[in-house]
Amino acid sequence: MGKRDNRVAYMNPIAMARARGPAQNSGPTIQDYLNRPRPTWEEVKEQLEKKKKGSRALAEFEEKMNENWRKELEKHREKLLGGNESSSKKKEKKKKEKKKSNRLSSSSSSSSSSDSSSSSSDSEDEDKKQGKKKKKKKYRSSRKSSTSSTSESESDSKDGTKKKRSKEDYEREKEGKNHHRKRKKASRGDGPLSSESLSESDQTEEVQAKKKKNNEEKEKTAR
Repeated sequence: MGKRDNRVAYMNPIAMARARGPAQNSGPTIQDYLNRPRPTWEEVKEQLEKKKKGSRALAEFEEKMNENWRKELEKHREKLLGGNESSSKKKEKKKKEKKKSNRLSSSSSSSSSSDSSSSSSDSEDEDKKQGKKKKKKKYRSSRKSSTSSTSESESDSKDGTKKKRSKEDYEREKEGKNHHRKRKKASRGDGPLSSESLSESDQTEEVQAKKKKNNEEKEKTAR
């Protein structure tokens, strides 16, 4: 089996364009543009003068409009200024009235404040007097309570000392009775025993005398 021939003939584009011939002109060419009709210098001057005239008319119209606009602005300003003047006058009147009312209110408030200050000072004086009276009452009650407490403490101390004295006297009486009994027993018994009992009785007497002295000193210091 042989291979297929896939070769394509080469076509020269330049040769093909030449074979076609010149292309048809669909629009104006350069030569047509160069050969167009042109105005002369005189025609150009006339056109420029027309333009100037038209611009002058526009300028005149704009000037008239500006003048009318300025007049309207001036009228509007005059109206606003007149309204502002009237409003300013009204404001000044209101300010004056406010000042007068403030003065009257301040005078009335000062009088009321003076009255209130006098009443407050009077009330403060009364409060001070009442406070002083209360302090005096408290001081007197505290003094009475302190004196009553001191008297109670003194009475309690006296009662305590009396009780102590009664106890001491009772103990002394007991000791004296015991000592008296011992002496009797010693006198009834033998000789050496009696001497020992006598020495013991002397010691007890000395102890009792020391106790008496100590009790007397304590009573003196308590007084």
